[in-house]
Amino acid sequence: MRFVLSPDRMVVPDLGAKLPGRGMWLSARADVLSTACTKGAFARASRGVVTVSPALLSDLIALLEGRIADHIGLARRAGQAVCGFQKAREWLGGQAPGGRVALVIQARDGSRDERVRFLRSGDAGGPAIPVIAPLSAARLGLVFGRDHVVHVAVAGGRLADGLVADAQRWGGLTGLDQGLDASERGRRIHE
Repeated sequence: MRFVLSPDRMVVPDLGAKLPGRGMWLSARADVLSTACTKGAFARASRGVVTVSPALLSDLIALLEGRIADHIGLARRAGQAVCGFQKAREWLGGQAPGGRVALVIQARDGSRDERVRFLRSGDAGGPAIPVIAPLSAARLGLVFGRDHVVHVAVAGGRLADGLVADAQRWGGLTGLDQGLDASERGRRIHE
């Protein structure tokens, strides 16, 4: 993840890597961020005194969750994402735009049994598809204008690639697994 300094020398996350200024890069892991804050890595990298917010980790997690929700919303409006058990399964069966689903998103607070059932219901081999679970069912529901959503299928493209990258960052910062453990189909499913 990239960080820059604001004009008042405050450390600011730059998730899009587009803000002006000399960037400071760190791995997207909570322990790396904590060490950088406590050992003065930002001050050394910027060659001066800096201010680091005590809530930097929680702010980063919130920013990533917002960014993920925004990208899912863009994919929905572009016709590249659908929600719901049945519709997402249809897309996995080859009815997605371009015929290929690149990503499955599931609510992290959705029923574990139902999430596993969704992933197993169409397992027939083929290319691996990442499964991520960075948002709650209520947050996913907001993106689709519903009370809650547990299953989302996203067609291939730059939005899907960005979602995977942001979900990996989120997982590194929270320490939460992005998929189901290996005994329950692992992090990937097959079309």
